[in-house]
Amino acid sequence: MSVFDFMRKQGRLLICSALRGWLEFSLQTTRWQFEASPEARALLLNERSGAGQTGLLVAFWHEELALSPVLWWWTEPQNPSMRLHVLISRNRDAQLMTDVIAPWRISAIHGSSDRKGKNKGGAAALRRIRALLREGHVVTVMPDGPKGPRRQVQQGVLALAGQLGAPIIPLGIMCRCFRVKSWDRMVVPLPFGRGRIVCGTPVNVERGEREEARKTLTNALNAASESASRPVTENIGHLRLRPMPGRSVAEGDLRTPTTRGRVGNAGSSRLWAWLATIIAPGLTVMLRVRQRRGKEVRERLRERMGLAAAVPGAAGKLVWLHAASVGETVSVIPVIRALLENEPPLRVLVTTGTVTASRLLAREFLADESVGRVVHQFVPLDVPRWVKRFLAKWQPDCLVLTESELWPNMIAACGVAGIPVAVINGRMSSRTLAGWRRVPSVVQRVMNGLAWVAARSQEDAARFRELGAAPVFFDGDLKMAAAPLTCDPVLMEQVQKLLGGRPVWVAASTHAGEEESILEAAALLRVSFPDLLTIIAPRHPVRGAELARLVIKQGLMKSIVPRRSENSWPTAGDSVWVFDTLGELGILFRLTRIVFMGNSLFPAKGGGHNPFEPARFGCAIATGPQIGNFEEAFADLGHAVTVVRTPGELAAWGGTMLTDPALARSTGEAGRSVATRDAGLPGRLAGLISEMASDD
Repeated sequence: MSVFDFMRKQGRLLICSALRGWLEFSLQTTRWQFEASPEARALLLNERSGAGQTGLLVAFWHEELALSPVLWWWTEPQNPSMRLHVLISRNRDAQLMTDVIAPWRISAIHGSSDRKGKNKGGAAALRRIRALLREGHVVTVMPDGPKGPRRQVQQGVLALAGQLGAPIIPLGIMCRCFRVKSWDRMVVPLPFGRGRIVCGTPVNVERGEREEARKTLTNALNAASESASRPVTENIGHLRLRPMPGRSVAEGDLRTPTTRGRVGNAGSSRLWAWLATIIAPGLTVMLRVRQRRGKEVRERLRERMGLAAAVPGAAGKLVWLHAASVGETVSVIPVIRALLENEPPLRVLVTTGTVTASRLLAREFLADESVGRVVHQFVPLDVPRWVKRFLAKWQPDCLVLTESELWPNMIAACGVAGIPVAVINGRMSSRTLAGWRRVPSVVQRVMNGLAWVAARSQEDAARFRELGAAPVFFDGDLKMAAAPLTCDPVLMEQVQKLLGGRPVWVAASTHAGEEESILEAAALLRVSFPDLLTIIAPRHPVRGAELARLVIKQGLMKSIVPRRSENSWPTAGDSVWVFDTLGELGILFRLTRIVFMGNSLFPAKGGGHNPFEPARFGCAIATGPQIGNFEEAFADLGHAVTVVRTPGELAAWGGTMLTDPALARSTGEAGRSVATRDAGLPGRLAGLISEMASDD
């Protein structure tokens, strides 16, 4: 490289750094007000229902290019799965702008065609944009660029939107500024002013109506720009380049994206930490009691105090993923599989709080555990000393919590160690929200310790935001994204041969207190269907013997009740089969389309179990009224679920489904279409987790 080339390169870097620094400083010190139509907000924050939507186009006039990063800085923290691309020409000035925005993770697509017909990468750019839109990405365009005429929409963007059915969001941005004497009167921001961002109602382009769409988009862009130019009278917040520790974040706040946690001041409440330390001796006694009841493994009790055996020496970043029990573990298994497919390779440390969840993981990831790709530990209780001991031993690169597993001392210890923490499938019920409100100092530090939250519903996302978490986004429910439950094909064939054409219905994940009603319904059904087999799968398999005794007490059988755990099979004269094993519900949901979901017929805290598991197999589902833990899931399934309140209602529903197989089939298929719509969610979450683990 010659001296001249070296000097030119260094000069370019200097100009690029100066421009980027000026934009950051000016936009950061500006007080911004954000306005968006409900439709535009839903598109930007990915709050649309359904899956597989086409991406979207965001259009603004060329003169507002220097202000456009503000929209990205507002949107990306609330929807980290969003990927933004900007269409820009291939000239020298455009290349300089590409270098300016590159550190902000805004990808440039180069291409245009001049008025003389010379193609400057336009065809390749269009192919790239089509591919990105089909993948659901966001592409920003300047419909009057790259050389005008000023504020006149050209046909290219309309043709693209019409071909793919992508909506166009008209954007207007203005702040304290000066204008360059260029063809577009380019806006350059000035610091310490006020600004407004306006997102208008999306414009949809119908084929054959481009001229009408051109007028509509022109008017919408002009209206958005004029609205953005009005004086700002309210202050929504400062745009910040990094999250500020110890500060709750309102939904309207603006900041540049980051996936690292706010770890600078993430220490938990001193009172909370002190109480946990004081009761630690009592917790060891509690663990011994749980062990005698079969809820802990004696040889692994030390893991609950942060002590572990030698750490496997597999290479790669280590992702710590915590799932409390079987339900959460089933949900995150697809995410774990997606993480194992990552390049470069990742290791996954999974902690759970129950023995049944640990056995489920051992069965699902036997090969990966043997080579150290997946490691299971029982989660340490939330005692500061125990959590610190655990972190010192394992040294994870990030922590991913599931649903409502928010442990203050655990999050605080990760903050001190510089380990980012995120939440996937975040669940925040109204009851939990009320509980957190009673300890504001604790919840503030907990929420400030989270890098991001992927909520399972828009309602949960709103509650997390209310407590001060940010960024929070909703991209789907993992319980709707999980693969269908697996089964042993040999065992499945054996069961099918045994039962032949006998009618069967299943009561899954049942609890003590409701099984009497289920057995009463089974007795009523036997009147009309004498050869009916009722299969009851208790949520906790250790209750198998207790349930078998209840069957005899209720009078459905007079002698020995067949139990799956004892490898006892039902005969033609048996009316009930107790399916008291773990991880074999996939067999039952393949046997019949008629399923009752338990933990719902008696007054219970929360109540309900995951209805998407049977729905993925096209099962018609009934449930009791107590479904607080899965209220949104049951609501999503709509008419595919029937709510019953008494044994008589349960028997009537079962009789209808047994009598009319076509109705059972159509009801089940309606539920299947809902339960399988978020199949791509695990991969998207795995990408965010991998990015967080690799963010050194």
